[in-house]
Amino acid sequence: MDHPLISCDDHLDLNQLPPDLWEKRLPDHLKARGPKVEIRDGRAVWVCDDKVMGPWSGHANAPAGPKPVYTALDRGGIVDQTECRPAVAKLRLADMDRDGVWAHVLFGPVTSLDFEDEEMRDACYAAYNVWLKEFCSAAPDRLIGVPLLPPYPQPALKELQHIVSLGGFKQANLQIAMAQPRLESDEWEPLWQLLEDSNIILSFHVTVFASVSRAFDKYKGSPGATFLHVKMFIEQFLDPFVDLFAWGILERHPGLKIVIAESGIGWLPWVVEELDYRHFRLWEGEEFWNARGGIPHKMKPSELFKRQVYGTFQQSPTAVALAEFYGEDKLLWATDYPHPDSIWPNSIKTLEGFTQKATPELVRKFTWENAANLYGIKGPPQQDAIAAE
Repeated sequence: MDHPLISCDDHLDLNQLPPDLWEKRLPDHLKARGPKVEIRDGRAVWVCDDKVMGPWSGHANAPAGPKPVYTALDRGGIVDQTECRPAVAKLRLADMDRDGVWAHVLFGPVTSLDFEDEEMRDACYAAYNVWLKEFCSAAPDRLIGVPLLPPYPQPALKELQHIVSLGGFKQANLQIAMAQPRLESDEWEPLWQLLEDSNIILSFHVTVFASVSRAFDKYKGSPGATFLHVKMFIEQFLDPFVDLFAWGILERHPGLKIVIAESGIGWLPWVVEELDYRHFRLWEGEEFWNARGGIPHKMKPSELFKRQVYGTFQQSPTAVALAEFYGEDKLLWATDYPHPDSIWPNSIKTLEGFTQKATPELVRKFTWENAANLYGIKGPPQQDAIAAE
């Protein structure tokens, strides 16, 4: 590659985070109850209000035999994972260099922080976002943090105001599968407006929460369960994606940018085509609707999609084949480090494999230029010098 690479969907997972993240940053009256690491039954786990949130990798556990699921770290030969490399800036940057990737866009835990205690929930989101800014300060042009928003309108608005005040962030993530009420509600309108006014991108990312995990219980121990992730990803995104068009959110807020992350993009063409057809059918009945206040949906959904929606992918021949449909400037490549779906540490080899039929100009766009423009990433010093010539 004759240009830097930017990965637009990578992670700081709960099992990798510093054990004192919340103890150091929560308000004093919440620290004793807040998330902390404890050893239970010989294993290190995150606990909040005496409820287990998930495992922590910083404590060595006894070997458990062959793994059914491999992460990127497993594939990369990282035997000792107690270093929690993804959440140690120096080690993460070393892994990025090993992979030949200049910058990571960093999503937080995909597990939900939706605690019953609303004060605790909102304080945990705020504390994580403070830590995230500290973490990214180690290399701000390479570590592009995506702070988290609570999945409810008023708390999300309050936290977005906090994010704006922290400064330096370009994007915020809404755990869309948890969002209540649905996006049709006017309660979300102040959030859309502040996102547009502050020029902060909104991302939807797949979420792992209790009901999702329980849906797999019936199939545990079956190889077929592996394939169920396909429908889980689409199920989480389909309703909110359609809502963006059905309730005029994108049309009312032309400056609002949306990133669809880790759901793949191969399912989008049929949905957008069908939305266009429904738009045609709506306007076919113009006379009927004119007597009832008119039709607010002026633009075709495909026009809004190309104007405001970005999508990430790791290895997608579909993205290459249908680049014109998506809009070449709206495609964002990713490595998904350190998740099981990740292509690290073989990202360049994988990229070259599925882009053999793509033009160098297209590959440059979705691996570098699009993200550099979206997030304001400058690139390595030598790249800046070349660009200035």
